[in-house]
This record gives sequence, C-alpha cells and structure tokens, in this order.
Amino acid sequence: MRVRIHFRFTFLSFRAKSRNLLLFPETSRDVSTPLDMTKQRAFQRALLGWYRQHGRDLPWRRTRDPYAILISEFMLQQTQVGTVLPYYQDWLRRFPGFAALARASEREALHAWQGLGYYSRARNLHTAAKIVVDRHHGRFPKSIEQMQLLPGVGKYTAHAVATFAFDQPVPVVEANTSRVLARLSNLRIPIDSASGKNRLWRYAASLVPRNSSALHNSALVDLGALVCLPRKPKCRICPVRRFCRVKNPQSLPVKRPRPGTKQLVEKHSFFIHNDKLLLAQSAKRWRGMWILPPLNLSSKRNGAIYKATFPFTNHHVMLQIFRHRERKTDNPRKCWFPFRKLKSIPIPSPHRRAIDALLGLNVSSVHAQR
Repeated sequence: MRVRIHFRFTFLSFRAKSRNLLLFPETSRDVSTPLDMTKQRAFQRALLGWYRQHGRDLPWRRTRDPYAILISEFMLQQTQVGTVLPYYQDWLRRFPGFAALARASEREALHAWQGLGYYSRARNLHTAAKIVVDRHHGRFPKSIEQMQLLPGVGKYTAHAVATFAFDQPVPVVEANTSRVLARLSNLRIPIDSASGKNRLWRYAASLVPRNSSALHNSALVDLGALVCLPRKPKCRICPVRRFCRVKNPQSLPVKRPRPGTKQLVEKHSFFIHNDKLLLAQSAKRWRGMWILPPLNLSSKRNGAIYKATFPFTNHHVMLQIFRHRERKTDNPRKCWFPFRKLKSIPIPSPHRRAIDALLGLNVSSVHAQR
C-alpha cells in the first residue's frame, strides 16, 4: 500500500509540473517553477490594466475581419509598425477583401506591395486569397490547421489570426513576446533553437486566459514594444515586474550566433531611347518585378553612374549601374517602358531609387547616350 501511495503521489506531482512547464526556470538548471492559478490571474489583471491605459491604437485592432488581420500580420513580418501603417490602409482601399485580391493580377499585388520588401509575402497573399475564394467560398478558415495549409501562413500567423479575429485562447510568439517571455522565465537557452521555441510557446500558452485572449496577446506584444525593450528595458514602469525572474534583463534573450554578413556586388545597365527605359523582368529574388537589366559580373567595367548599398537578409548588396547600350533587345523578358508609365509597374525599391536618381539628372547628361 505504501508503494502504491508513493507512486500515485509522484505521478500526480509529475503531471502538475509538466502541465506548467517553463513558467520560471532557474538559471543553472533546466527546470521550471510554476505560477499557481492565483498568480496567473494576478499577472493577467496587471497586464490588461496596463494595456487599457497604454496600449497602442492600431487600425487592425479595431476589426475582427480575418482578411484585414491577415494583411496586417503579413506586412508586419520583419517590418516596423510605422512603415506598415500607410501600406495597410492603401492595400485595403485597393483590395478590400479576399475576392478583390483574388481577382487582381500578381503584378497589381506586387505594385501595391512595392517598398515593403520581402515580396514573396505579396505573392503568398495573392495565392492565399485565390485558395480562400476557390476552396473556402471566400470565408477564411477558423481552424489553425487549415490556416497553415495556406502559402506563407506559419504557426505564428495562424495563431495571430485565430486569436485576433476569432478570439481563440491560443498564444502568439513573435519578436516582442519572445523577449518578454524569455525575461519573465529567465530562459537561458537560445530562443531561436528548437528547444527554445518550444518552451516559449508552452510558456505563452500557460498564460493565455480563456476569455479576452485577443486583448491579452495584444497587451503582451505592446509590453515588448513599449516597455520590455531590447537594449534599455523600462523595468521601473513594467506592470508585471514582480513576476519577472531575470536579474539582468539586457542579457536576455539568448540567440544563436548569426552568420556573418556577406558582401555582394550586382551590376546593372541603364539604357534609354526615345524617352523610354529598358527594363528586365526578374526571375530570381524579385520574381515578377521589373529591374534594370543585369550585366555580366565577370566583365570589368569602369565609371559606374550610380552606386548604392542595400541590405537583404544576411547580405549587403552593392548595386552598381552603368551606361550600357544593349546590342539585342528582343529578349522576351526585357521591355521598353515610357518614363510616364514607370510609376505604374512593380519595381523593387533599390532599383526604383536608382532610376529616380538617374532620370533626375541633367537632361543632357542622361540623354547623352542616345
């Protein structure tokens, strides 16, 4: 009998610990100190009380439309809120719903996205809209599993739409919430490792209330964006500081070493004729968009008329533009565009800046190549 009682106690203790895994791990060991239900509710009240006074008023928080929320989540990937705001409003004016976006061409979608970068997001959105219209009769699925079958919709995006559009009690883990959760739990393993990601998701799930999950998740995002900052966290005004276990907030989160930045050089030609500019349709990084025609990198050229550097993931790309007369312009992927129509076609920002700068030169200098 003693053995059976001891076994049952151990089993129940294990279940209780595993249910609350990763609430507040110690620094030196991979263990967890769970928040009891009373503290969880106190945490939620403190967080929501702060959010009601200090939360950001963002347009996608004023709607439960899954389409509008999906657009905002795609745009916010690796892009700051201030940059997204005008694009979000303009996109909804152009494509107010899944049906409107599905009817549009990919070229129109890319043009509307122009300037936000990471253009695969626009292509994925366009394809996802067609799938929603064709397979779901224009209604966005409520199931997270079905959401993740759509192109470009991963775990975070699916959870974000589920909670913000449908108020499902699911966690969201992105850059801001990852930082908050890592510091609250004193997580000492890389948050971008498989183990670190799993622990953050489990921890976040343990804190989500059954009701008002959208408010809770928005509050956690804003806490990271406004208070729990990467370099200088404002711990003195943090509404949940009494639940935080980290002693040196700036030491967290831990991340794996990033690969070194690669330096690339890309050479392109600038050729105009009769107030038209020759462009090429990209088949690689900016697939479907129009760029200045690429030149052979192995050829030695002097006298670049334009140089600029732009970042791309873990690369720094040196863009060099040269005056160059094309011997043959019958390539089906190349096309002459009148100057007046350049604003209506999708051109990636680095190339558009180059074109604007070069066409803004003294007229005699630009037209000297005629």
